Amino acid sequence: MSNMSTTELVNFEALANENDMSRRNELARNVATLFSLTSEKCSEEQIEVYDSVLVRLSDMVEMQARAFIAGRLASLRRAPEATIRRLANDEIEVAKPVLESSTVLRDADLVDISMKRSEDHRVAIAAREILSDMVTDVLVETGGSIVHQTVARNGGASLSSKGVLALVQASGLDEDLQMALANRSDLDEQAVSTLASLASERVRMRLLETSTGAGGEVPQAARVAAQKLSNDFWLRRYDFETAMGRVMALARGPGIDEETLVHFAEEDRFAEAVATFAMIGDIGIEEAKHWMVRTDTDPFLIVAKAADLDVSTVEKLLKVGPWRYRLREPDRARIIARFKGINPQSAQLLVNQWHSRVAC
Repeated sequence: MSNMSTTELVNFEALANENDMSRRNELARNVATLFSLTSEKCSEEQIEVYDSVLVRLSDMVEMQARAFIAGRLASLRRAPEATIRRLANDEIEVAKPVLESSTVLRDADLVDISMKRSEDHRVAIAAREILSDMVTDVLVETGGSIVHQTVARNGGASLSSKGVLALVQASGLDEDLQMALANRSDLDEQAVSTLASLASERVRMRLLETSTGAGGEVPQAARVAAQKLSNDFWLRRYDFETAMGRVMALARGPGIDEETLVHFAEEDRFAEAVATFAMIGDIGIEEAKHWMVRTDTDPFLIVAKAADLDVSTVEKLLKVGPWRYRLREPDRARIIARFKGINPQSAQLLVNQWHSRVAC
């Protein structure tokens, strides 16, 4: 493995002349299996080699082989990005496990697929463990009844007020959707009132049980909300190792600055944003990734102020990665006000004191 970046993993010229499709399929399965077993130990360069190879193989093999590749890669934290996007846009038999599970896909990918691909693709996306309201808004707008029901039942799906209203309005003759909405714990009073006016008697009873805490069981949304309170839940979703390698390569080449940080934030590349923030703020990657996940944002704000980051940069960072889900707009407004009030000299003094303690 150590020499893979300088070694041809697959002889594509010979493979192109291979008439036996079964051999191509077997080779693709073997490469996917090898990567799935070694991904955590691969360097960034090795992952890029695998990515290039698997993308090309995906265009040369049958659907069953592509489905096998998707199944091997879907749950990997360090999966090859181009391959994952290629598979996510494939037929649903191939795309389903990737759309449901891969943490490599960003919101922009999910939105694009939701708008361009089939209803089955949207159903698979709607079943993801975590969904931002940016994605659910598109799913609700473009999807049919099964997509609506899947989103409503998904306790990890964040819903905007626009999304909730659209789902409530769509539930007029759909008791299954009404019941799924009634089981959520994040509907505001207006949404509950509108739903009650449309709902069947059975759904109204469920709404009453939810609002009074009756019924005995813990709703799925509440269980997922509790899980999302854990910092570890978020940290294990991102490939910080590869991101740090990419940022260090940039630092050795053209260099990194606040503009680099803004670029990663706007591209929804949370792991790369964390690595860049760590280097700009002169802190360790471990500190950066923990401070940019937790809901107590003071350590992050102090480093950001000491690094003289612009308030617009901080605003962008508060809307990517876990903070997209864990912070509400009133929280962000409060945090920005706190950032503006921090004295730069005091922030630098605190960072210096932290460095002194770490060095001891």
